[in-house]
Amino acid sequence: MLKAPRTLTFKCAKCGKSVQVFLQKVSTCSHIQPYQGICQCGEVKRHATGQKDAVQSYLASPDGSWSHHH
Repeated sequence: MLKAPRTLTFKCAKCGKSVQVFLQKVSTCSHIQPYQGICQCGEVKRHATGQKDAVQSYLASPDGSWSHHH
């Protein structure tokens, strides 16, 4: 299995600057690899790869308090 990168870089949707997101600590399962970072303008950027329903629930979490459960 490929190891998920620890950081990814995206363009901020609010200001257009580059924002780096960091791999968040999760269980050892491979269902999801969630990332989160904060742009210099204060905009929170979240991204995830993995199982479709787990990714959708992570991105839909309004305050980032999401956690993965089996």
